[in-house]
Amino acid sequence: MNATLDKASRDTAAAELLAFYAEAGVDAMLDETPHNRFGEPAAEAAPAVRPKSQVSDERRPARHRAPQPSAAPAAPVPPSPDEAVMAAREAARSAATLDDLRAILMRFEGCTLKASARQLVFADGNPEGRVMFVGEAPGAEEDREGLPFVGRSGKLLDQMLKAIGLDRTGVYIANIVPWRPPGNRTPTPQEMAICLPFILRQIELADPDILVCMGGPSSQTLLGFKEGIRRMRGNWMTFHTGKREIRALPTFHPAYLLRTPLEKRFAWRDFLAIRKALDA
Repeated sequence: MNATLDKASRDTAAAELLAFYAEAGVDAMLDETPHNRFGEPAAEAAPAVRPKSQVSDERRPARHRAPQPSAAPAAPVPPSPDEAVMAAREAARSAATLDDLRAILMRFEGCTLKASARQLVFADGNPEGRVMFVGEAPGAEEDREGLPFVGRSGKLLDQMLKAIGLDRTGVYIANIVPWRPPGNRTPTPQEMAICLPFILRQIELADPDILVCMGGPSSQTLLGFKEGIRRMRGNWMTFHTGKREIRALPTFHPAYLLRTPLEKRFAWRDFLAIRKALDA
């Protein structure tokens, strides 16, 4: 009787121990010698057992052996950041027209954002327009449609343009980064540096009279100041297009105005300054 109770107790204790191990994530049998299984090569993880067909094939004369499949080609090694920047500069310089620049960007493989984006978001509006607006990077809606500023922030931009007598037929719109970052995150400094030669060439080819930088990242990257956008917005600056010097104005990004409606009064002053500069 006692032996039966002891066996039942042991079985119960064993079952409880196994349940504890399962809840703790221990679900595999291991030996008592510790192994670094993350460091072991795959060949040691399982015994190398060759199929009989392979053994018999090796015993045949060379001319009768079955052809062995060739190894898969190695994946191309992405360029280093410095190499990507140099390649971008050379590629951008080779563009003679905006259409050339778009085609070059379609082929360019130096920015990893291209692999995660649906498509290139190059530009919208009229490249002959006197005003060029440059934002930071496309969002989800822009990525779907392939045009900059077509989501909620784009609708607000259209309303702001209409308030000063403009629309997309009279202005040119682009972004520093032409591919959407995953999750609409902010582009990294490395990504901005790789894409910078392309937007500089785009501005040079469009050759506007006024450049409007929307948002802190766009303004700081193109105009070179380190202060925040709230301090620098509304101040006219000078930008060299590569052909001539033009007037440049940093202002708030429409997406920021959607989050902070009280700042719209300052953006309105900036757009009135744009209208005054055009009339002058």
